[in-house]
Amino acid sequence: MIQASTMLYLYVETPLHAGTGSGLSSIDLPIQRERTTQYPMIQGSGIKGKLRAAAYIAKKQAGTWSDEEINVVFGPDENGADHAGALIAGDARILLFPVRSLDGVFAYTTSYEVLSRFQRDIARSSKQLNWNGPSQSENQGEEQAAFVTTPSSVATGDTLVLEEFSFTSSPDPQVNTIAQWLAEQVMPQTPEYRYWREKLKHSLVILPNNDFRDFVVHATEVITRIRISRETKTVDKGMLWTEEHLPSDTLLYVPMYATPARKMKNGSNDKGAASMTASAILDKARSLENSLRGYIQLGGDETVGRGMVCMHWAQKEN
Repeated sequence: MIQASTMLYLYVETPLHAGTGSGLSSIDLPIQRERTTQYPMIQGSGIKGKLRAAAYIAKKQAGTWSDEEINVVFGPDENGADHAGALIAGDARILLFPVRSLDGVFAYTTSYEVLSRFQRDIARSSKQLNWNGPSQSENQGEEQAAFVTTPSSVATGDTLVLEEFSFTSSPDPQVNTIAQWLAEQVMPQTPEYRYWREKLKHSLVILPNNDFRDFVVHATEVITRIRISRETKTVDKGMLWTEEHLPSDTLLYVPMYATPARKMKNGSNDKGAASMTASAILDKARSLENSLRGYIQLGGDETVGRGMVCMHWAQKEN
């Protein structure tokens, strides 16, 4: 039974392709999406597998993990029928999506629905939020209205232009509260992220649900790739394809849960990894942020530098 939970945040630094194999659209290799909302996501199995690989790297480079701890936290490497891993990774969900802006280069966009879902997900970890997002009903009748911070670096007067679409900007102090909380709790807290934390405080935009959905569907990054023949130095037959990527500066969150260690103890006085509590399981997983300097690589195209993300685990409650 789940006895502890927290949140893992992933800030995308290079375009990320967590694919589905093939698709029926004009894009040959689309990214993973939720069926009902079409929001981008990354399946929890991929997140957990990459964290396991990161634990092996930490074991080899720093000696901070043992084979027993890896088996207890993530499950046995060979015989999965022995016991399940104690760490449970949910799907990575979208929280902030960067959209090109006429002012301020780009805006961090989200929506009423995304924020409400995030509130619901974080409530399972008993995390208390000091904000409630604006209600879409407050802009009822204004189809192209968007809530922005005060002041806003992406809105000019009462106009906000994202891509080629114009919105009526509606300053709201609650957006400032949300942006401040996200900058302090969700964004990586390392020195190199200082600029991005400050930018978020003045570039957050809360869009209507339909408009946000349209941006995450149509404003992703599509990259064309080819394979060159060694002999002819021309494109191999059929080796021209397109890949969809989540753009840099996307922010995802992953609900993380834990149970006490499920591995059977060797003896009644066993004090090793088999005795780890649910809280200790999460603490062990959280240690990966320090041992790997916070970076992991998700999705495909590792050899061409795709999928670099910065991890940030939610602060542990006292």
